[in-house]
Amino acid sequence: MLVVVSDTHSTDSHRLTGRTLDAVREADLVVHAGDFITESVLDAFYDEADVLRAVYGNNDDAGIRSRIPESRTVEYGDVRFAVTHTRRGGATELTLFGRERDADAVIFGHSHRPGFDATGPLPLLNPGSHAQPRGNRLAHAELEEMSGGLRGRLVTPDGDVFEEFRILAE
Repeated sequence: MLVVVSDTHSTDSHRLTGRTLDAVREADLVVHAGDFITESVLDAFYDEADVLRAVYGNNDDAGIRSRIPESRTVEYGDVRFAVTHTRRGGATELTLFGRERDADAVIFGHSHRPGFDATGPLPLLNPGSHAQPRGNRLAHAELEEMSGGLRGRLVTPDGDVFEEFRILAE
């Protein structure tokens, strides 16, 4: 399973609870789309996840920025993801970012608004925030391999699934 989280916004812990904590511990791969805030929080994620691939966000300190990239490409199953915290210009800029990396989909954070948008040329996945919802629901994303791509869902720390989606490999 691939688990996607973002926007922890903590200075002292990973703030993972409930289903989100269990999912991170069970995952084959965890992607964090930025805004840990301090290195101790990044280290807490490394302690929980078997494999962590992360990018830094606009609020991350210099120590984090020296350890992880601003953007990266991650593959899971047959799907290639372009990962960033944010791009000015919204969906258009995120799509261009994904196309530049020959991605099948884009993972991003920043807005704290969980959602999956497949209306454009590339699917866009924002897991929301598992720790600081800013008026949205607490959430993370879970994706599992299926024939021809991935089956995904947005899930609360309580385990409630509130959106399901598919990402096809190209």
